[in-house]
Amino acid sequence: MAITPRIAAFWDAAADSFDEEADHGLRDPRVRDAWAARLAAWLPDPPADVLDLGCGTGSLSVLLARRGFRVTAVDLSPNMVEHARRKLTAANLDARVLVADASDLPPLGDIDVVLVRHLLWTLPDPTGALRHWIGLSRPGGRLVLVEGRWHTSAPDDGYVGGSHALPWTGGVTAETLTATLRPLATDLRVEPLTDPALWGRAITDERYAVIATV
Repeated sequence: MAITPRIAAFWDAAADSFDEEADHGLRDPRVRDAWAARLAAWLPDPPADVLDLGCGTGSLSVLLARRGFRVTAVDLSPNMVEHARRKLTAANLDARVLVADASDLPPLGDIDVVLVRHLLWTLPDPTGALRHWIGLSRPGGRLVLVEGRWHTSAPDDGYVGGSHALPWTGGVTAETLTATLRPLATDLRVEPLTDPALWGRAITDERYAVIATV
């Protein structure tokens, strides 16, 4: 059995409790405001077309749509997508929300910003996915990757069977990600994300954002 359906099933099962993590649900105003401030710094002024890949329950999509961006939110998990749709509807916000594989997206129209948070480590071919996302972007568009390397992660520990074969299981270091991106993008920069307000707690592992023009 291919690993992608197992990954979808894992996140389907996780969706109902996903927002209990402070940086997932953004229920704490301090955490929500911290992410809103980062997004404002990383993204162009609205309106712009933003693709929120691996949107989960849609918390970042809500922040984006509230600021006036034209949002397309995508997740592999139907249950995550259903939560995202309900969250956007409850906030009286419009966004296109789709169930799709981030590595193999259908045509979505030109995109100004591809925003990805903690998704690359789940992909069987992260380098191929990066190339695909860049291909979806307008010339001069922006890629915003919020990633990290979680030292406590172990192959198949609480995740799907076969995850040890994923190239970036347990996360990806900034060094590895930037080395992969440099031939594909310009104006690449890395921003450490060590502020506890972003996560609702202090962290000890590597977390960062890569912002690149493509």
